[in-house]
Amino acid sequence: MKFNSAELFSFAQKPPICFEKEGILKTYRKSRAKQRNYQELTERWCRLKGNLLFLMKNRSSTSDPAEVIVLERCDIVECRDNRSTALTITFQSGEPEIYLEAVSKSDCGDWIAALREANSEGLQRRIAYLQQLIMEIKANTNPDGTHQILLLPEIPSPLIIPFEPKLEFSLACKELVATARDRKPNSFVQITILNPTQQSLTRYSNTETVEGTRDPVFLTGATFPPGYPIYEETRVKLTVYDVKEKSQETRSFLGSATFAVGDLLKSEEQTLTINLSPLDGSSKVGTIVVSNLKMGENENEEADHTPGEVSRQKSAFCGSLLHRTINDPGKFSLLDSVFKNIIWKVYKLPTANGRWLCVREQMAESTLSFLIPKQMIALFIQEDMKRLQDLEELGELSAHWDTLRQNVTVHYQHMISSYQEMLTELNKFSGSSFKPSCSRGEKKLEFVPVNLHLQRMHIQSSSAKTDGIYDVVTIGAPAAHIRGFRNGGLRRQLYRFEGEKRNSAYQYIYYSPEDTTKAKEVITNIYKLQPLILCNTDLLLTAARQRSSDNLKDSLKTLSEITEQFVHAFEDQLLRSALLALHKARPSYINKRHSNLIHNPDGTEQQCENNERRSSKDSIPHHAEYDEEDWDRVWVNVGKSLNCIIAMVDRLLEQGDTGQECELEPSAVDQVTTSASDDWYEGLYPLVVTLKDCVKEVIDRAKKAMVFVLLQDCGSNIPQALALHQRRDVVFSQALAGLVCGFVIKLHTYLHDQGFLLQLHTVGLLVHFEGLLSTYSEEIGMLEDMSVAIIDLQKVAFKVVEAQTEENASANLYPIVTGIRDFYTVEVQLPSKLFEVLPQEIKDGKLLRVHPVFFNIGINEQQTLAERFGDISLQEIINQENFKLLSKYYKSFQEKLSSDCLPQFQTQIDIKELFQSLSQNIQVRKRKNVEVLKLAASICRRLNGMRFTSCKSAKDRTSMSVTLEQCVILQEEHSLHPDYFVRALDCMRSSYAKGTMNDTDDPEADSDNRPTSSHFYPVALLLVSSHLLVVWLILSLALLLAKYQ
Repeated sequence: MKFNSAELFSFAQKPPICFEKEGILKTYRKSRAKQRNYQELTERWCRLKGNLLFLMKNRSSTSDPAEVIVLERCDIVECRDNRSTALTITFQSGEPEIYLEAVSKSDCGDWIAALREANSEGLQRRIAYLQQLIMEIKANTNPDGTHQILLLPEIPSPLIIPFEPKLEFSLACKELVATARDRKPNSFVQITILNPTQQSLTRYSNTETVEGTRDPVFLTGATFPPGYPIYEETRVKLTVYDVKEKSQETRSFLGSATFAVGDLLKSEEQTLTINLSPLDGSSKVGTIVVSNLKMGENENEEADHTPGEVSRQKSAFCGSLLHRTINDPGKFSLLDSVFKNIIWKVYKLPTANGRWLCVREQMAESTLSFLIPKQMIALFIQEDMKRLQDLEELGELSAHWDTLRQNVTVHYQHMISSYQEMLTELNKFSGSSFKPSCSRGEKKLEFVPVNLHLQRMHIQSSSAKTDGIYDVVTIGAPAAHIRGFRNGGLRRQLYRFEGEKRNSAYQYIYYSPEDTTKAKEVITNIYKLQPLILCNTDLLLTAARQRSSDNLKDSLKTLSEITEQFVHAFEDQLLRSALLALHKARPSYINKRHSNLIHNPDGTEQQCENNERRSSKDSIPHHAEYDEEDWDRVWVNVGKSLNCIIAMVDRLLEQGDTGQECELEPSAVDQVTTSASDDWYEGLYPLVVTLKDCVKEVIDRAKKAMVFVLLQDCGSNIPQALALHQRRDVVFSQALAGLVCGFVIKLHTYLHDQGFLLQLHTVGLLVHFEGLLSTYSEEIGMLEDMSVAIIDLQKVAFKVVEAQTEENASANLYPIVTGIRDFYTVEVQLPSKLFEVLPQEIKDGKLLRVHPVFFNIGINEQQTLAERFGDISLQEIINQENFKLLSKYYKSFQEKLSSDCLPQFQTQIDIKELFQSLSQNIQVRKRKNVEVLKLAASICRRLNGMRFTSCKSAKDRTSMSVTLEQCVILQEEHSLHPDYFVRALDCMRSSYAKGTMNDTDDPEADSDNRPTSSHFYPVALLLVSSHLLVVWLILSLALLLAKYQ
């Protein structure tokens, strides 16, 4: 280009009134040879005039110009990150891009609008728009020659109903001509959208690169999800590039084409063939074929094409509209509030029989990432405050136990305070609905899972028999990253703490973890059953007052069932031993024992034991002689009181039927005097009061005894005990958020599958966690945390309830968590129309159990070090333990249900063979045996289970695993052509196809998962001498040990 440098220099110095826009921008010219370095950004004063952008030498408006950019044949692309204030200028000629960063988001928007209107294409768009207005004015002219007032053009209605993809199309090119005539191009297509209302140009997506062909058929299509502003007037620009050197991302411009969405929809067979326009406008570089995707178009066509003919046949794709998308308004409207920011991708893939598969990927964030942790923290606070109240209500204790209670109270108060602060911070949090990996170190977000997403693959073909939906929840390993892993994870720390408790049993009473769990279960039953008993006794009296026989019978039946559960809940030896231990902790017992020692200083050990046995007869409330059978009498009185009520009800009902007095048979009922034989209320009231008093006395004694048991759990080391308490809360909260997310999507996807619903309320839901953590360094601590969190999920049950809100209020139907630690119930609300299709057992409130299993195989380079120099026994133990749990679930399924409940698969391998193969692979010692993960995932899908995949941050390893699993499913279950397996895998993993940035371009990119080869010295030095190899190994191990100590 020829130009007058002196004239440009003079023009750049003109006053501000001569320029359309000016201001400070941080600039950087990207290079293909290296990635952007944020430290090289330079602040410059920028001035825009016409199609010329002047970049001054520094941020001063009076500085000399350093560079001038001609804004022709370029695209102004805004960064897709909502928090970014940057834009890039990309040139169709393949020149290096120019990165510009504004001082604010609003300023960035102003620059984008100004730059997009600065070139000749913007001028042509304005001319075309004005011409359209003139034509509309002429069309609206009245016969008398006057003109009607022309309103601003309204935005047309969306092309397709909401919650379905508005538009999907596939792309193919024909007869492409490379810049070098002696080679075939490696081409890809860049898709850019021109919004007619804003006159803005936005880079939307890219296809994959198809190498070495002049007639490429791209597997990656374009899909426009609900809510995307695309209309019939929207124009789509397709730019074809030739990638010369893929490693250096060197590309050259081949040609471009533009079409209107309306033209595609109105065209014959909804297919457009457009000539590509090169830079010079003279030579012919090929054509591009755009085909709208329509489901079922080719259902009756014969499959007479082989995959080798794919590139030569018409690029018509039997596409689809996703019948069961995440946001289907008919069946799954509730999910609109649970899943946000859905990313849609669509692919067309050939099968072995010559047909095409429509594969749609959807990745969604979940609002449950924050909702469930906030509910859990609130429950933790409520439970701990109740625990403090229970400790206070223990009554008077001896000095030793009272000191322990005071210390535990202080630490609980500190923990409650920290939880309250954390809940306040979470309630203030506003931003994305998921926690990125770069936020692992934020204290206020430690209860929130890392990168919780739903990954859905929906497959449709011309044959409905091969359709399928496959969901995987991806989540970062539930672990307490902020608390560190210097002392290992929960599994190791709990084992050590249990040993310390045994060693300190001479100071405190040792209770096993099973006893502690039993104590928590008793307290749970107290909180659960006591209100039910009181409520049903009131209903019984109400029915008696109304003299309603039917209501009286129903209330008595319910009261009998609940009271029977209540009596059996306290039939345990732990209660008796805890009552005796609590009695011995009373000051009266200590004083009496001390007095006996004073009066018998030379007494034998047997005498002391006799004194202790005599003093153990003190009752708890009065500190008198303690009768070991007193608890049995109090406990049995509940059942006797209920029997009296049953006898009285039978008598009253008999009197109501015969109208005559009958002889009382039960002796207990004979002692009850009633003023009148027909007064039901007066006859039942004294018996109901007696039952309530008996229940209250049992609860008072049992709760104090169980609280005393839980007090011993912190006896040996209070700070360590409560630190483990908090760590377990953190990892459980993260795991539960993922579990609830998976259960909700599973329930809604199979809501009309009667076999799945029968399996759900009969044997429960199988939940399979796939771990990719190594058994080396910090990740072994994460593995220990995650294994405990998944074990704790066994104490979670789900309950489906009918929502009490209006149909249009589905956005508020969030799952609700209730209960105390280790015994939680998650209530999933459904609108009335969906609730009606459920089986009666689920409608009646039957608890739906989950059965979590966890299989882990480390796959990164740290696992290589662990297998060669470290220890992988933890991984082996976890896999063996969970194989037993998986086999137990399958055995229960076989005993209660038939295989008709299970889904049908194309693969004919029997599930028993899969179990046998999984058992063999777990037992064999093989490095990075990923076959374990593949077999476990297959068994999970066969058993209608829910799949989870995790690594440290649910990023690199997780995405690799999920995409590989998807392609394996496509090949095994949907006949994906073997020659296209690797290419389909590359498409799903491609950063271009997914529209993502490189790691080095992302300021939030996590470097923890990158290879640690930077710690090692160049391998070329190893060729010099074998002695250097030894030195290299020693120094490398020393560096690794220094890093992880």
